[in-house]
Amino acid sequence: MSTATLPQIISYGRELDMSDDKFGIIRDSADAANDFEELRRRCDEDGYIYIKNYLDREKVLDARREIVNRLDKEGILDPDYPTMDAIAKPNSGYGFKPEMANGCVPLQELLYSGKVTDFYRQFYGENIRHYDYTWLRALGPGLGTNPHCDLPYMGRGTNKHMTCWMPYGDISFELGGLMILEGSHKRMDLLENYVFRDVDGYCENNESQVKKVVDDGGWSFTGTLSHNPPIVRSKFGGRWLTTEFEAGDFLTFGMFLVHASLDNQSKNRLRISSDSRYQRASEPIDERWVGANPPGHGPNGKRGLIC
Repeated sequence: MSTATLPQIISYGRELDMSDDKFGIIRDSADAANDFEELRRRCDEDGYIYIKNYLDREKVLDARREIVNRLDKEGILDPDYPTMDAIAKPNSGYGFKPEMANGCVPLQELLYSGKVTDFYRQFYGENIRHYDYTWLRALGPGLGTNPHCDLPYMGRGTNKHMTCWMPYGDISFELGGLMILEGSHKRMDLLENYVFRDVDGYCENNESQVKKVVDDGGWSFTGTLSHNPPIVRSKFGGRWLTTEFEAGDFLTFGMFLVHASLDNQSKNRLRISSDSRYQRASEPIDERWVGANPPGHGPNGKRGLIC
C-alpha cells in the first residue's frame, strides 16, 4: 500500500513524514499463522508479529461489551449514544482503567486462556506464565502514547517476555492505534543506556531522588524515550509502521521494540485496548506484576540502590 493514499498520521501532536521510506503498513503474518518456526523467524527479523483476524471477533466484542458497560456505570459514556459505540462525555479524556480488567470474565478468558495462551505456548515451545496485571485503557480524543520500550517498566525478571496489544473494537487511523518503529529492536547501540533502567529504581544515597520517588510517589526516570516521534525515527532509521486494526487482530512484540500510538483524532470516541504480558514459565518473573494484588509501580514496587 502506498502511503500516498493514507491520511496524515499524527502521533503525540506531531505530523509524521508520510514518505514511503519513513512510514508504512505493519506486516501481516496471516500467511504463516500456524507456522511457528516461521513466526519465530519473523519476530527475530521484525521485532513483532501481527496476524489479522487471528482471534474470534465475537469473543473480542464480548469483552468490549463488558468493558463499555463498566465505563457506562462510571458515568464516562454519553447516554445519547449506544453503549457499544463508546462515545465519551465531553472532557472525559484519558482513562487508564486496569481495575476494570479485574473480574471481567470475557476479557480474562480472552487474554489468559484459549488461542492467546496457546499461541505463546507454541511460540516459546514450553509452558508459559502471564502477568496477573492487565493494562486496560480507554483513551479519549487527544494525545496518544509517546515512544518507549516496555522493558524499563517490567525488567526485573526475564527480558524475553512479550507484550500482547489487544484492540477491543475496530480502530481506524482517525481513532489511532499502536505503531512500531521498524528495526528498532536491533539498535542496541542506541537502546542500551535506556532500556535496562528501572522506572521504579532510585538511588538511596541521593536525597532528591528519595524525596521524589519514596516521599512523593514519583519516578526518577519515567521510561519515556522521547516526546517527538519524528525525531526518534530520524535517529533510529526505519519507518513508523501501523495499520487500521479490527477486533480479532493479534499483535505481539518484544521488550526492545520502540513503539508508540497515534493520537485519537475523533470527536468523542474512546479507543479501548489492553496490554498483557507472557513469558516462559522457566524464566524469572517481575514480582511487581504477579499475585492477587500486584504492587505495580506503587510504593511496594520501588527499589532503592546505592549509586
